Amino acid sequence: MTFNEFFDATSAISEVELPSIASHIKMAPLERVKSLQEPIYSSLTAKKAAVMMLFYPKDSETHLVLIKRNAYPGVHSSQIAFPGGKVDPEDVDFRQTALRETFEEIGISEDKISVVKDFTPLYIPPSDFLVYPFMGVCSTEIEFVLQQEEVAGIIEVPLKTLLDDAIISNKILDTSYAKSLEVPVFEIEEYIVWGATAMMLSELKDVLKMVL
Repeated sequence: MTFNEFFDATSAISEVELPSIASHIKMAPLERVKSLQEPIYSSLTAKKAAVMMLFYPKDSETHLVLIKRNAYPGVHSSQIAFPGGKVDPEDVDFRQTALRETFEEIGISEDKISVVKDFTPLYIPPSDFLVYPFMGVCSTEIEFVLQQEEVAGIIEVPLKTLLDDAIISNKILDTSYAKSLEVPVFEIEEYIVWGATAMMLSELKDVLKMVL
């Protein structure tokens, strides 16, 4: 799909009813499924964060950007993620957090991003974060500027790859909280996307498939 065709569909995407937990469960590790089904969000005192699921044109085709995080002493070290991060006191809302962090991590200023839709917040028990995802579009080709302290690299995912169910499988992984755990994953080139990012990506994919 060309980016122009995708961009024309964003108004319809913005109106789609979110599948929420039904999408998250598809890519959730087994031990996470029960917690997703419990009404826990309203009582959480978790730290807050926001991420941007950003689409943009590359050679006239639609792409989604993911980042590879640097290694650090934390539960999300070296993982594949969306650009984003922790809420700052100066942020007026979660949308601004996502826009600010996208600029800080990959160099795309907020005036170049149109936010299409808020997605379902997701609680991440290992790091005690409640994450607010947003879908955005940048209508021009992107020149990434990486925040070297946090971002090790960029992964540019063609839309046709994201929509292909063949990239979904199960893998045995060592996680921050368990060894040799079987988890559902997205296999994108040589990268393995799992956990919270995979769960958010699952909802994004399901919404796109309702329209595209």
